Amino acid sequence: MTLHIGLVGCGFIGMVHSVALRAVIRAGLVDAAVTHTCDIDGERAARMAEPHGAISGTDLEALVDAVDVVWVCTWTAEHRAVVQAAVDGGRAVFCEKPLAPTLAECEVVAALLEQVPHQVGLVLRHAPVFAATADAVASGAYGRPLATSLRDDQFFPTQGQYASEWRADVAKAGGGTLLEHSIHDVDVLAWILGPPASVRAETAMRFGHPGIDDVAVLTLGYPDGSHATLLSVWHQILSRSSSRRLEMFCEDAYLWADDDHLGPLHIETSQGETLVPGELPTWERQLDVPAEYLAPIVQYAVPTKAFLDGITAGGKQGWPDASIALRAHHVVDAAYRSSAAGGVLTPIGP
Repeated sequence: MTLHIGLVGCGFIGMVHSVALRAVIRAGLVDAAVTHTCDIDGERAARMAEPHGAISGTDLEALVDAVDVVWVCTWTAEHRAVVQAAVDGGRAVFCEKPLAPTLAECEVVAALLEQVPHQVGLVLRHAPVFAATADAVASGAYGRPLATSLRDDQFFPTQGQYASEWRADVAKAGGGTLLEHSIHDVDVLAWILGPPASVRAETAMRFGHPGIDDVAVLTLGYPDGSHATLLSVWHQILSRSSSRRLEMFCEDAYLWADDDHLGPLHIETSQGETLVPGELPTWERQLDVPAEYLAPIVQYAVPTKAFLDGITAGGKQGWPDASIALRAHHVVDAAYRSSAAGGVLTPIGP
């Protein structure tokens, strides 16, 4: 049976998901169709609907009634209402990150999502380079982790290709670079190193948007005595694309990568350096996507296909799920509390 998908929120990230969905659907990789789009801006919903031959509108309840899966791509503060409507209708849900603006609301959204097949848009969980890093650490082949550094930078996303004015509005976004962007990084570090026990954090709002941090520096402590630092920054270098660099010292190896999708992962030991290249899935050749856009589209197409395959196979839970996302939100919440208290060491909740 063809899955009918309703895309809610037709801004930048909605467009990214729209393209990824269209690519896997046109290639015949999933038995699905985007049949409805919804946005508070009816014209924007109509533009998003056109490539799919979908029905557009501003009525969320009508969309939920007409589809099997709800794809939530609104600004963060609207996630709770859309997820509530989808769950009330018994629909499967793909929900973008962050779950909600505050930890209390995140807990509500997570509890709702647990009632239906769902997946959260922490797409770096599907990045080959971070999977290779997590596998390398878990293997124990390089000894225990000692110190890790992750730097994440992006130009302030109210302009350029993002052009999302809501990201400068704390009422809609809930926070800045740490919550809106580096929830990914916090999650990746937890995937590789396990859950941190404590955090010291400092944040700054250099561009003058109240409540929207554009610099965040975190020091994460782990039960085994290892540490990680996260530097997250929104700048004004519009010629620079979003970038991440991971560096990690284990007892017997230095691991690093400066690409957050395919890598490669560099592993340096006393015997020399090894490269672990990331690979695109074999089915990427079936995608009708220009070569220069293939890698970034696949970054979203892989989790998209995995989620829809799971639903088709009997409503299997997607990955990552709400419980994984909620753990990352506990870290972010503790970091903001640490910063507000002057950078004090702050325990991280469950």
